[in-house]
Amino acid sequence: MAFVTLTVLFVLIIAIVLWNRSRHSPVEAAVQFRRLGLLVAAVVLFFMVMSAVTVIKAGHIGVVDTFGRVSPVTLKSGIQLVNPFARVIQMSVQTQEIKETMNVPSKEGMTVGIEVSVLFHLDPEKAADVYRTVGEDYVGTILEPQFRSITRGVTASYEAKALYTSEREAVAQLIAEDLKRLVEPRGVFVESTPMRSLTLPAKITSAIEDKLSADQESQRMTFVLTKEKQEAERKRIEAQGVADFQRIVTDGISDKLLQWKGIEATQDLAKSSNAKIVIIGNSKNGLPLVLGDVK
Repeated sequence: MAFVTLTVLFVLIIAIVLWNRSRHSPVEAAVQFRRLGLLVAAVVLFFMVMSAVTVIKAGHIGVVDTFGRVSPVTLKSGIQLVNPFARVIQMSVQTQEIKETMNVPSKEGMTVGIEVSVLFHLDPEKAADVYRTVGEDYVGTILEPQFRSITRGVTASYEAKALYTSEREAVAQLIAEDLKRLVEPRGVFVESTPMRSLTLPAKITSAIEDKLSADQESQRMTFVLTKEKQEAERKRIEAQGVADFQRIVTDGISDKLLQWKGIEATQDLAKSSNAKIVIIGNSKNGLPLVLGDVK
């Protein structure tokens, strides 16, 4: 676009020069021609300076292509000076995401629907090599095909139920490792491959849910049995404590102690203001016999 503008401007200037030559004397025409020449030089210089300055956006790397020759030195983000005749290709080094929804095989030969993503970014140090060997569309050329192929290969090594349980994290990790091994030497750094959603056949889903429900019920019963055992142990310890208490009390009570307590009780009855008939005799246990209140 700049060269087209310069060409039009140059033609316009030439037309003005020719017109001036036809109207003025040779001396005046020469003066006008010099002035116009200076103007043309100034305009050309201005456009050359403007075309030598480029701005690289944040999160991008500038690859310099001069008539098909790619410079190994890339341009960082910001204002940069370049060859006016060179073309600068800006390539993102920010984290990007690709989402894939596909039907993949399982170890049993079933077809499972999954939605999986890959988070990646371009290696800034290899941006020039990626542009020279692959091109700007490196994502569609080397990343997406490898991502689909590796995902199908990994899931084919696992049973369908494994993709539904906690092993899905292991599957995602394995996909990331295999993908890194293939694309990172080409300049594409893989960050992670999270598995977003999974759709299993209805029969498999029902069987897995039944198994999980049975496992939960088994765990609940184990908890109940453990609690009952603890309660039984508590009651046994409590009963043992009561038995020990009774044994200690029984061993500590003697006939002489009972007689002494009887004498104390007789003294308390004698001091009582209530009228009672107390018979003190030589009974079997030597204790007074209380007949009742006297009305």
